[in-house]
Amino acid sequence: MTISGLQAYIRNKDHNPDNKIGYFYKLIEEVGELSEMIRNNSRAEETGTIKGTIEEELCDVLYYTVALANVYQIDLEERFRQKEELNKIKWGK
Repeated sequence: MTISGLQAYIRNKDHNPDNKIGYFYKLIEEVGELSEMIRNNSRAEETGTIKGTIEEELCDVLYYTVALANVYQIDLEERFRQKEELNKIKWGK
């Protein structure tokens, strides 16, 4: 799946432009949960499930990042390319 494809998938599933702050709060909540899973080093390979793992929380962070991009009508794929160009200049890579 491409970034654009992921944005379209989430837009079709969950798109509420009036809920910008709600998506942001969920993102912050998920980052906190990710922090806890990183601290516990909880991995899907070890637990046999994605539930309660770094993998699950990374997916949640990605979901709400994309949902926010959608409500702000940001093409993440294009903006990522632009940001990489800036990073090349900044970091020489």
